Amino acid sequence: MPSFKHLAQELHQLERQGRNRRLVSRDVNGVWIESSAGERLCNFGSNDYLGYAAREVGNGPVGSGASALVSGWTHSHQLLTERLADFESTAAAVLFPSGYAACSGTVATLACKGDVIFSDSLNHASLIDGCRLASANCVIYPHRDMTALKKLLSQHRPQHRSAWIVTDGVFSMDGHLAPLPQICDLAEEFDVAVIVDEAHGTGVIGEHGSGACEFFNVKNRVAVRIGTLSKSIGSHGGFAASSQLIIDYLINRCRSLIYSTSLPVCSVEASIGALAEIQDDQGPRQHLRSLVRKIWLGLGQELSRGEGEIPIIPVIIGDDQSAVEASGFLRNAGFYVPAIRPPTVPEGTARLRISLSAAHSHQMVDDLVGHLKLL
Repeated sequence: MPSFKHLAQELHQLERQGRNRRLVSRDVNGVWIESSAGERLCNFGSNDYLGYAAREVGNGPVGSGASALVSGWTHSHQLLTERLADFESTAAAVLFPSGYAACSGTVATLACKGDVIFSDSLNHASLIDGCRLASANCVIYPHRDMTALKKLLSQHRPQHRSAWIVTDGVFSMDGHLAPLPQICDLAEEFDVAVIVDEAHGTGVIGEHGSGACEFFNVKNRVAVRIGTLSKSIGSHGGFAASSQLIIDYLINRCRSLIYSTSLPVCSVEASIGALAEIQDDQGPRQHLRSLVRKIWLGLGQELSRGEGEIPIIPVIIGDDQSAVEASGFLRNAGFYVPAIRPPTVPEGTARLRISLSAAHSHQMVDDLVGHLKLL
């Protein structure tokens, strides 16, 4: 894996200038904040101008009142990052206000001038926007095409200081898995760092539910894993998990982290609880997998282990109007199955996108399959 010497040098320069910033966790109680050392201070650093952020809803206050580096980083935020780092088998993690902010901000920050990004053509919009915002050059490779990726690496890697391969772990409109072992092989051959967005893999695949990197046993070969708290974890926010160096660099340089109000404590506490349940109770994940198998078999298909466990089932219709009509037919039958059209998916591949949940019953899936067969 690359050494990221240029990132370490920049952090060292910030340290010498007295500008290296670190997250400091505090407990917040109205206008008072208290450090882990017991120091209690009247808070004049918050943006909670009318005092509404301190109102209690669910497991904690409505808002955090400030960005993470000012006064919005509580002991709960710190605990969640420690739990996420352990879940992802990394040294550290950091929270973002959304999965979109995590993806776009992380890629835009790490891929610097003089670098090159290799991005899968079907990556999520948040990764694409991160590539566009980055000062690095960007090369798009055909979806999951490792032969094409190797050729592009051979052409472009030698001219750049550092390089990054950026990919979804699970592609959200297709239910495809990225070929992560082959990607990691190429990354090691060409001295490239890998960034994987685990948004649709977290909680779903892998022995312990941490995603595609765990499923393929490549956690220690992937430099950065990005995730969301708003899908399987059922809360709100995003995260990046990586080495301490990478996380420190994001804390000091990532604009979508630095200049956003941090997550409310109620969302953080809910995420801590859900993460513990994912690790302790495999029942929902096993039930979900049984539903995935049921719907694929009902549609006359059987996928391999891995993709056959992903609760995203696309039913390709083709043209936009037919997809809308198919969605309307199912709506009239009592099912909400959205029609997904360009530019979210390529031209000519408008589709129904079925998203399964462990909250669905076998009967619900049987009924849906019966109506799908009528299309």
